[in-house]
Amino acid sequence: MKRFAAYDPPEYQNWQPDPDTMRDFRARIDADPERAAVVRALPEDDLLAIYAGLLRNRLHEIALKRWVKSGVISKAWLGVGEEAATIGPVHALRRSGPGRDVVAPMIRNCGACHEFGMPVADIFRTYLGAGDAPAGGRDLHVGDLKYGVLAPISHVGDVVPVIAGVALSFQIRGEDRVGLTWIGDGSTKTAAFHEGINLAAVRRLPALFIIQNNQIALGTRLKVHAAGSFHDWPAMYGVPGAIFDGNHVLDAFAATRLAADRARAGEGVTILVAETFRMGGHATHDEREARALFEPELFETWGRRDPIGMFENWLLDEGIERSRLDSIEADVSAEVEAAAEEALRSRESAMPVGETAGRGVYAENSAS
Repeated sequence: MKRFAAYDPPEYQNWQPDPDTMRDFRARIDADPERAAVVRALPEDDLLAIYAGLLRNRLHEIALKRWVKSGVISKAWLGVGEEAATIGPVHALRRSGPGRDVVAPMIRNCGACHEFGMPVADIFRTYLGAGDAPAGGRDLHVGDLKYGVLAPISHVGDVVPVIAGVALSFQIRGEDRVGLTWIGDGSTKTAAFHEGINLAAVRRLPALFIIQNNQIALGTRLKVHAAGSFHDWPAMYGVPGAIFDGNHVLDAFAATRLAADRARAGEGVTILVAETFRMGGHATHDEREARALFEPELFETWGRRDPIGMFENWLLDEGIERSRLDSIEADVSAEVEAAAEEALRSRESAMPVGETAGRGVYAENSAS
């Protein structure tokens, strides 16, 4: 894919496939027979849809970063380098129709929104606070239950018991639907995280929890806030667990599909651990400080593992023509650009007005 000097991490700007890294990427696909069967059964159209999803995720974030640099918005929370931990799992779920699953992304998993059918323009409208955004201009966290996407909140761990409640509703109604949420490594320290997962585990709810270990909680390195390994955590709750490479979109897809199949069969919760790395700051305002927290060699290592670059190179090796990938990129780029322009028009014509402030809240004081 095209790289952007002003927006991509330095390690991505001249990205070329590293032979050892690509050898590991290919080996990972066949390392687990169950996951290999899932991946090898994917039709070409599904593989290309995953590729388009990765591009859409990266390009909508580049557009947000461009807005930050040009003063349209003050900051954005980006998941550059972590796209596979979002796009792989959502493509493993049911993303449309009345029987669609429900996802609860963190703000860094915003790619889940457009892959579940939300217009990309709604993501941009939400950042702009437009009145025709899903939240009506009240919040920059993106979601819309009409599409099966529960909007995140800043108290990230608190969404865990909410998605457990969603999964409980599926169980009570006898629906073979699944609820999925992501939890950052830092958010695993909240009481709500433990309470929600414990409830889901005891009730054998059709819920999937992805611990997205990107090695840092805001500005606190993993080794400072966590002892032991997340790989041991599923056993604490008496549920199955699986680890997947959070930069390997096919590994993420396969691990999630198998866990979702278990949940639909009435076998309950799976805790998935995604090992990945954040290539930028907590948000765009602290990228310089964030890069100072780790040695440059760590960024170089993870920079060779760009999830889009690796998947693109694998597709080419599988016989997909470069022209076809270029065409998909051109289409997605045009889609994102059009969505950004549409959202900017909303800023001019559809900003919220004061009398709407009380709508959509639990209680409202009114003058007698």
